Amino acid sequence: MSIGNSPEDDRPSIGRVLQQARIAAGLTVEEVSSSTRVRIPIVHAIEEDDFSRCGGDVYARGHIRTLARAVSIDPEPLVSQYDAEHGGRPAPTPAAPMFEAERIRSDPRRPNWTAAMVAAIVAVVGFVGFTFVKGGDDGGTSTQVAEGSTPNTTSPKPKPTKTTDPKPVPSDSAIAAAPRDKVTVKLSASQGKSWISAKDHNGRQLFDGLLLQGQSKTFQDKERIDLVLGDAGSIELFVNGKKVEDKFQPGQVERLSYTKGDPEVG
Repeated sequence: MSIGNSPEDDRPSIGRVLQQARIAAGLTVEEVSSSTRVRIPIVHAIEEDDFSRCGGDVYARGHIRTLARAVSIDPEPLVSQYDAEHGGRPAPTPAAPMFEAERIRSDPRRPNWTAAMVAAIVAVVGFVGFTFVKGGDDGGTSTQVAEGSTPNTTSPKPKPTKTTDPKPVPSDSAIAAAPRDKVTVKLSASQGKSWISAKDHNGRQLFDGLLLQGQSKTFQDKERIDLVLGDAGSIELFVNGKKVEDKFQPGQVERLSYTKGDPEVG
């Protein structure tokens, strides 16, 4: 007696499903590659069910999830299909090599380091100011001290400029009082993880990687911040201290640009 094929045998391949969803979404391979940062040859290979170029099962599963979200389909059935066709779910591996999570986790320490620098500078400025007040009984004396050679070696004037430059990631308290002469953008992955990219007004890359659920990133520039959100529905967005109320959908790819002033898309 013959045995009929199971429903799983008749389902389309992973690559075929991703390709059809991309075409239905009106996207080219180049557009999907640009929004996901998955290289064009790998996108082509996956759509042809060739996963050998992914670098292993962990990377293949990650690429399948990323591409599925980019074309607005549920990635879980495709990941389950991949596991069934490749010997089950792979053993867990550290996420740091793939998404640079170590660098993401280390970023929150930067505001503390900046705060320590500011405290040290304030102490130096206070000491110098105390010296000026103590040693200068009249206006002429204080003027001579300010212009003399000795005070130049301890002058605090260059240091305040240094405290403003190394602050690409201000603390959360700085968001509430965002400076008006700069644009400040904060991203919080409150609903799930999302790949994000951030650049300053010169096109310099500020961040390019995965923001895990519960993590936050803050960026600041004197003119403009350009963003690409791989899954905008997972992100809470604050611009210049104000929450952006746009209702992004899960899996929606968004390209945004913000400048000084009200949080309006540039």
